[in-house]
Amino acid sequence: AKFLLVSHESVLCFVPVGGCKADWRPSNSPKLIDLLDDTVPGIGTYEDFNTIDWVREKSKDRDRHREITNKSKHSTVALLFSISDAFSGWLLMLLIGLMSGALAGGIDIAAHWMTDLKEGVCLNGFWFNHEHCCWASNETTFQERDKCPQWKTWAELMVGVSEQGSVNVLNHFMYVSWALLFAFLAVILVRAFAPYACGSGIPEIKTILSGFIIRGYLGKWTLIIKTITLVLAVSSGLSLGKEGPLVHVACCCANILCHFFTKYRRNEAKRREVLSAASAVGVSVAFGAPIGGVLFSLEEVSYYFPLKTLWRSFFAALVAAFTLRSINPFGNSRLVLFYVEFHTPWHLLELIPFVLLGIFGGLWGAFFIHANIAWCRLRKNTRLGHYPVIEVLVVTLLTALLAFPIEYTRMSSSELISELFNDCGLLDSSKLCDYSGNSGGTSGSVNATAANGLGARLAGPGLYTAMWQLALALVFKMLITVATFGIKVPSGLFIPSIAVGAIAGRLLGVGMEQLAVHNHERKIFRGWCSPGADCITPGLYAMVGAAACLGGVTRMTVSLVVIMFELTGGLEYIVPLMAATMTSKWVADALSRESIYEAHIRLNGYPFLEAKEEFRHKTLATDVMRPRQSDPPLSVLTQSGMSVEEVERLIADTTYSGFPVVISQQSQRLVGFVLRRDLVISLENARRHQEGVVSVSAVLFTECDPPASPSAPPAVKLHNILDLSPFTVTVHTPMEIVVDIFRKLGLRQCLVIQNGRLLGIITKKDILKHMAQMANRDPESILFN
Repeated sequence: AKFLLVSHESVLCFVPVGGCKADWRPSNSPKLIDLLDDTVPGIGTYEDFNTIDWVREKSKDRDRHREITNKSKHSTVALLFSISDAFSGWLLMLLIGLMSGALAGGIDIAAHWMTDLKEGVCLNGFWFNHEHCCWASNETTFQERDKCPQWKTWAELMVGVSEQGSVNVLNHFMYVSWALLFAFLAVILVRAFAPYACGSGIPEIKTILSGFIIRGYLGKWTLIIKTITLVLAVSSGLSLGKEGPLVHVACCCANILCHFFTKYRRNEAKRREVLSAASAVGVSVAFGAPIGGVLFSLEEVSYYFPLKTLWRSFFAALVAAFTLRSINPFGNSRLVLFYVEFHTPWHLLELIPFVLLGIFGGLWGAFFIHANIAWCRLRKNTRLGHYPVIEVLVVTLLTALLAFPIEYTRMSSSELISELFNDCGLLDSSKLCDYSGNSGGTSGSVNATAANGLGARLAGPGLYTAMWQLALALVFKMLITVATFGIKVPSGLFIPSIAVGAIAGRLLGVGMEQLAVHNHERKIFRGWCSPGADCITPGLYAMVGAAACLGGVTRMTVSLVVIMFELTGGLEYIVPLMAATMTSKWVADALSRESIYEAHIRLNGYPFLEAKEEFRHKTLATDVMRPRQSDPPLSVLTQSGMSVEEVERLIADTTYSGFPVVISQQSQRLVGFVLRRDLVISLENARRHQEGVVSVSAVLFTECDPPASPSAPPAVKLHNILDLSPFTVTVHTPMEIVVDIFRKLGLRQCLVIQNGRLLGIITKKDILKHMAQMANRDPESILFN
């Protein structure tokens, strides 16, 4: 046999080249037990608020897959198991799509019914909302399609009349009362049962997908309470949407279903691939935009998005959209509430107002982020944060009191957006379609006798009334949304941002339309207007404005354009959408580099390493690593020579997530790295199951069994929990390379060596603190617990 002579301090031992097989212990002494010959429960898992080790998780999955493949070659049962294992990912995507689509359909139906409940009730059946109640009525007209004898307001039910001034006060009182009741139930349920159910959830989902552990954030209680309180919060009339929280709901479904599949239950990296697909499902059911959902997950949420996840995301989003379409929550056989089709082509010069809308969207996005973060920081650092219930009720009271008098703020945000996107047709009774003084909804194609055939597009009194009401609604929505986003109820930002942009776009669109009509003989507008046809489509401006404002807040680009395209079905309007979206992003980035989600991640101190942010500073690994010059020496374990008691004392005296293992304290030659949790579980298991282990028992991180006296207690052998190939850099490695390594490999720590000797360690939080320090921010804010 071949032997290799190894010198370890003053001890010589002969080690077989093929590995340590010899046992130097006398035959009468207990044999060393390798604790991890069989898997110990808990090994390889992570504590709460820790970061996962992506490299180790991927390696575990490769080993598992290799073992299954090898076994499948030797038996039919193993082959069938291999096939089922390969198919389990697609089955899981199918279940996620079905569950998320069903929940989204139920949330839509319940939210529409409860929103209308604030204004009245249907006599044919209290479970009908206003629109469904009047569908079945034979007395409904196109002019007053929202009025029918079967639908009664609360004042009509209580007083019996509907025209007196006191009746409006009573309806206002009932509207405010229902809103306060819904908001109170929502915040109480969140506080009592699932504190993680508040907010939109997307900042936390981004952090979890980057590898952070937040136990309970995607649990069953969070799913149940978020689903119920989301309906209540939307129905209360608060300036929030259900679209962002639906991403959280879909991820909760995915996390719960993962527990039924061993492959995903035991591997955190594989589970995050599923959660990336679930994020796509959330947007798919929120907007009825499966392709946009996949792109949203890729562009905005996901940290690691391999090609396999792209295919599965597409499949899951497709299943979810099909499920939602089967439920048909909007009753119009479409996936989305505000589906519109525009037929008038846009003109090249209209790109100027579209770019102006992009500038407005960028300014609004930057303003909203600064104002909302300032308000949330005030809540966090003052006594205001101690009274979340009172804050929710005050915001709801203000919203309900101010929203009721104006038609466009009283209606739900989804109805408002649908109204603003609408292209006026022959049968529209909306004030936005009151042209030529005919409030009955005449359009240019009806009044062909007007001068030049264009007089029918002149604004009537109803349109002027709608314009000043929309201007008030714009100011109201902009201000109240700042205070609403972040309160302790489920609150999404997509719909309020779209509503702000749609109002601004409709105002500009009507202005451009009237300018073109009044100046149709001028050279610049000569080709725009023709007799019997619309000059400009104000609804298109509303759609472009909506995309611009949402892009300014979230900094979405490609996925946003695709979502808006799927909402409207207008392929020819992609250029205006792209122009407005890119302008919005450029303007917003010039004023603030962060999106609203990244700003909230930084506000909460989550350890999230943004992939889009560039590291431009000329620092080296030695500038960031710990320990610093004034710090105590690095806490390390030695390959041998430490007792159980010494290891346990080191664990008790420190809070580190892991420890480097070196040959000896004198040489500091690096051997590997061991995680704290694995170490604690292994030592507890040794004391419980290994005979003769006491406090003075040796702890070995080597396969070799060193010489020992016959009377010595058995050693605890832990080489199997040791990572023998930890990532290392030298002290002279530029930090921009270190940051890239952490981003692309998903590392949680990296060891710093020089000539083989261990000098220090760099963790993900060290990098985040260093980046904060370089940006003149408080580095201690990157400590979430």
